[in-house]
Amino acid sequence: MATIISPSILSIDFADLRENIEMLNESEAEWIHLDIMDGVFVPNISFGFPVMKAISRLTSKRLDVHYMIIHPENYIQQTAKLGAYVMTVHAETCKQLHDTIDKIHAAGMKAGVSINPDSPLSMIEDVLIDADLILVMSVFPGFGGQKFIETSVDKVRELRKMIDKTGSNALIEVDGGIQSEQARVLVEAGADVLVAGSYVFNSDNPKKTIADLRNS
Repeated sequence: MATIISPSILSIDFADLRENIEMLNESEAEWIHLDIMDGVFVPNISFGFPVMKAISRLTSKRLDVHYMIIHPENYIQQTAKLGAYVMTVHAETCKQLHDTIDKIHAAGMKAGVSINPDSPLSMIEDVLIDADLILVMSVFPGFGGQKFIETSVDKVRELRKMIDKTGSNALIEVDGGIQSEQARVLVEAGADVLVAGSYVFNSDNPKKTIADLRNS
């Protein structure tokens, strides 16, 4: 199975939003990754529902919504109304993680759980059966264009073992600093979905870059 590529629009020029989304529509990317930041959980602010709504009108690609915010459970219904395919929340910010996953499912979306580079996999072990996706951050969240943290490969490899052992169907997604060389190693380690932002949108041929990543 080809790797799912989820380009992060955090790296686009928002003055050319329509043009960039149309390019993604013509590409081999299956998902579009939306990074929502609140300036509290992470030291940056990105965009909110007006931009998300605009993107949802411009594409039929699956929307991969990643909340890097406190209290993401407050936005489940709004996210579902946008037609999001998967809503991912951080284990570090959800006090009632099982309950949040249940509410995301009840709203008709896939439920993802993300962990930061310095968070242990034990933090999400109890929700592996319930979650549809585990997002491993390979940079510290908040800014695009960061360098890939090499120990993330071992984390993905260990997570793959945990998922296989529990019988979970959760996909493994990796986000942060991914280029072609990291893509190959991550897929070999067990990753199913790769998020790439700067590497795609700063390339001379973004559609070819996406295709190359997909076939890693």
